[in-house]
Amino acid sequence: MTSPPPGVPAREPGPPRWRVHREFAHTLVGLLLGILSFVYAVVAISVGAGLAATVVGLPLLAALIVGARRLGEVNRRLAVGLLHARVPAPRPFRPRRPGASGWIRAGLGDTVGWRALAYLLLKFPLSLVSGIVSITLWGYALGAVTYAVWRPSLPLQHDGDGQGHRGASFGTDYFLDTAPLIVGVTVTGLLMLPVARWTVRGLVQLDVLLSRGLLGPTRRSLTAQRVRDLERTRAAAVDDSAAALRRIERDLHDGAQVRLVAMAMNLGIAREHLAADGDAVDLETTRTLVDAAHRDVKEVLVELRNIARGIHPPILDRGLGAALVSLTASSALPVRVNVDLPDRPSAAIETIAYCCVAELLANAAQHSHAGEAHVSIVGRARRVRVVVGDDGAGGARVDPGGDGGLAGLVERVRTVDGWLAVTSPSGGPTAVTVDLPLHA
Repeated sequence: MTSPPPGVPAREPGPPRWRVHREFAHTLVGLLLGILSFVYAVVAISVGAGLAATVVGLPLLAALIVGARRLGEVNRRLAVGLLHARVPAPRPFRPRRPGASGWIRAGLGDTVGWRALAYLLLKFPLSLVSGIVSITLWGYALGAVTYAVWRPSLPLQHDGDGQGHRGASFGTDYFLDTAPLIVGVTVTGLLMLPVARWTVRGLVQLDVLLSRGLLGPTRRSLTAQRVRDLERTRAAAVDDSAAALRRIERDLHDGAQVRLVAMAMNLGIAREHLAADGDAVDLETTRTLVDAAHRDVKEVLVELRNIARGIHPPILDRGLGAALVSLTASSALPVRVNVDLPDRPSAAIETIAYCCVAELLANAAQHSHAGEAHVSIVGRARRVRVVVGDDGAGGARVDPGGDGGLAGLVERVRTVDGWLAVTSPSGGPTAVTVDLPLHA
């Protein structure tokens, strides 16, 4: 269980029973795309090379290279959509300089476009072989398996002796129309089914490998993107820590400090009253001052406890599972909890997961009009995946410009190299997935 690469949504493979269908559909659609891709690549190379010395040659070649990028994206999305392959999206096309000259220069030097052009050339022979082999193998296998069903509908044929036969023929005198031969054809078809399945799967995987190598980002671009992500998450972590410190400082200054000052003043006045002569002591006033100081002490303790709970909920000392059970017990919605954590996460990860669940359950109770919610936390492969869902109205979205809510959770999980994905179609249901490392 790892974080999805850039440009690929977090998704699970489809049902195994549909995998064969999706692979066969990929070979058929891929055959059509392969022909189109090959024609485009040949035209782009020949026209670009032939007109390179003219005025329109370089702009046209730049446009064709950028167009190859777009056609490569269609092939990449086909692999992701039908095969659920992990093929990350390459970096977008962004000219560094404004104007037409900047666009032309960026197009001519676009390595993603050139690599896509190479893919379009190599796609044609691979898709041609895949399409022909897939159609042939599956056609013969399924035809042989169902031979006993469609054989009676074949036209009547006669051999050299004039005898009539109704079945597939080899030459002019050999017909597959006897019971042993029909059974043999059916058994042969059954044996061909796994051959067709695994042959097509192997050809499809070759296309996936070609897509990853030429349509996905290079190792250099992935490294650069990783550096940018780390810089952004580091800045977000610094901002989050600064905001937390400001909040703690404000709570201490405006709350606990004010009450401690009031308590000190009340105790000082009470001490002055007690220091006076016995006959001059106002017991009622002194009692009132002591009671006020005692009340301030209790309120300060409550505020300090709340501040400490905001930094690290004490219930997490008992583990994330116990903390979530306690949290959901006080939720406004009935919540089903499933916790499967063979290894305990680090304290920072537990705190982030707990705060995410608390925020998401609060959002579900306040905005979704849900009748029930569920929380699932599973730890596998040194990752922790948290899923919080409800049966509400849906429509939840991440506002990139927002400071709180889901946008705040996205920034928070990114600080530990995690990710958050929202699935919330209109009408519901809603499911928010948070993926975190086991140890920060």
